[in-house]
This record gives sequence, C-alpha cells and structure tokens, in this order.
Amino acid sequence: MLKKDKFEKLLNILKDHKVDGCILAPTCDTEYLTGLKSYVCERFQGFVALADGRWFVISPELYYEEWRETLGEEAHIYVWSDNDGVNGTFEKAALDYDLKDKTIAINDGIRGVDLLDMKEIMQANFVNGDKMFEELRLIKDEEEIEYLAKAAEIADKTFEEVIKYIKPGVTEREIADKIKELLIEFGGEELSFEPIVASGPNSSKPHYNDDKRVIQEQDLVILDFGCRYKGYCSDISRTVFIGEPTEEQKKIYEIVLRANETGEKAVREGVTAGEVDNAARQVIKDAGYGQYFINRTGHGIGLAVHEAPYIKGGNDQVLKTGMAFSVEPGIYIPGKFGMRVEDIVVVDGDGPRVLNKAPKEMTIV
Repeated sequence: MLKKDKFEKLLNILKDHKVDGCILAPTCDTEYLTGLKSYVCERFQGFVALADGRWFVISPELYYEEWRETLGEEAHIYVWSDNDGVNGTFEKAALDYDLKDKTIAINDGIRGVDLLDMKEIMQANFVNGDKMFEELRLIKDEEEIEYLAKAAEIADKTFEEVIKYIKPGVTEREIADKIKELLIEFGGEELSFEPIVASGPNSSKPHYNDDKRVIQEQDLVILDFGCRYKGYCSDISRTVFIGEPTEEQKKIYEIVLRANETGEKAVREGVTAGEVDNAARQVIKDAGYGQYFINRTGHGIGLAVHEAPYIKGGNDQVLKTGMAFSVEPGIYIPGKFGMRVEDIVVVDGDGPRVLNKAPKEMTIV
C-alpha cells in the first residue's frame, strides 16, 4: 500500500516548492513511497501525485499486476499496451486530472524522449524536480537507520572474512566474487553496487572498473563494496597491504586514516556539508598531498547508494539529525597507488554515529 506518512511528506514538498504535482518514474523515490522495487525500462511507468492529494499510476500491461498488488484496489492505474503505446494514456490522464498548464515536477528517472511526448500531449509546464525530491529521503527515521546499520554490519563481517582470501596469485575478480558471496551469505539481499577491487597501480583510480590483475607481493588493494538490507544500502572502503608496506605507504595511510577520523569528528547537527569536507581535506592538504585528493569527501546513502547530502566543498547544506552519508577521503597518485578509508555515519545531535565497525588500523595480510 501507499505509505501515507511518506506520501504526506511528498505533498508538503510539492506545496513548499509551489508546484501542482509530480511524475516519478520508478526509482528509489517510488520505492520509498510505495515499497515497490521497480526500475526504469523502455516502457513508460509513472507514479503521479498532485499537491491536492490525488494520485494515480501509469503502467504498461507487463507491470500492472505488481502495481496492483502493491497499491491495492484503491489505486487508480492507467494501463497501456505495447500495441497502443503510451501517448493515448498521457492524453486521457491529462484530461481526467486537468493537467493542462499545470506545473509538474519530474524526477531523474524520466527519459528525455518521454518528457518530450508528455510536454506536447499533456501541455503542462514540466520542471526539474531532482533537488526537490532529494528532500524526500534526506532525513532517515529510526527504522531506516536500523536497516542502514544492519547493512553496514554485513559489510563489516564481509571485510573481516574476505581478507583471509587475499594473497599473491589470486585475481581481483576472484576477490570480488568472494565479496559478493559473503555479502549474501551474511544476510544481504543484493549488492548495492559492483564491488571495486583495485590492486597495485590500479588503486590510483578511485572508481576502477576492471578485475583482471593478479595480486602480487608488496601490493596494496583498495576494497570498496556494499549490500542492501530491507532495501537500504551499505558502502565501505578499506585498504589492505600484501606484505610489509613501504615507509611512504605507511606515511600516506596514516594521513588518509587521520583525514577520515577528522572528517567524522566534524559531523554534528548545525555544521554544513562543506565544513565536513574541509575538515577531512585540510588534513591531506596540510600533509602536502592535497592535489591527490580528487573526490568529494562523501555522499548520502539510503535506498540509493549515492543520494543527498553530498559532502563536498562549497555545499552550504546544513546537516541535521538523521542524515546519513559516507566519509571517504583518499589519496590517489597516478601510476603509483591510491588509498581510501570509508565509513557510513549518521548525524546524531552533537556528533556522529559511525555505523561501520570494521578495523581501520593498517591491515597487512
């Protein structure tokens, strides 16, 4: 069924932003409101809410049963067939709900080709609601935080187990496959993203997306992975050393770890996202490696692994209790190596609640 409390939150956002309604393609936005896990495909689907409290769904025949089972008999669902196409449904819905000349916000799941058709047929004024809908899932309630904590616990267990399998001769892919296996074995429902296993010189690429390299003596390996639990994501990064690290590596790891801990200590209600970024970044700058910290310090997390708030320089968004995000400073020296330490934290009044408990001291295997 439609989650009434979350729907009321959506209606208040629409009114605050002075829009008449919204059309949400299947994304984490619709999962948050309805519980239905459904994703964008070439066939248009949309959850439509009007600021006056009315709502309906546009669904292709293929997904009608899922929408009906989720939302119950009260839902008004327009169904369209492959033979007829969706445009006739756009026209009927616009007439039934008087959408002409109304201001309608769309989320980031609406395809450009569908937007062009809707604009022509519905004759409504469509606006980008991406920032608007960030507000919808920004503050987590206790149940959501509980799910995030459980997802983090599963990731922690996975790290502590997978390091037993890391040794010279195994490939990045074999380690990634073991991570996937462990995340599910320990209770994850699915991956929150494809694991990153970046070894040796590959570790200087923050979002490395290959998996062919064989682990060698004196390597270091960045592990970055997570799962979903009750729909909510985890995301953890740890750096592991194969054999005794060099003095340079020890020095840089200590800097990265200190930046992570300093960033986390800066988290509290009332500071800005930019101030947290600056706290972590300044540690790395002061150590002389500022040019090698090339990513934002963190990103929000919830039903999506990347969502608001974004912990980056210049972001004046004020942190509030219930916001959840990563703190993941790193140093990446091209062609040489990189290091990252990442936890998920929740703003909890005057300080952070750090969800990840996996060891952060230098791990040597």
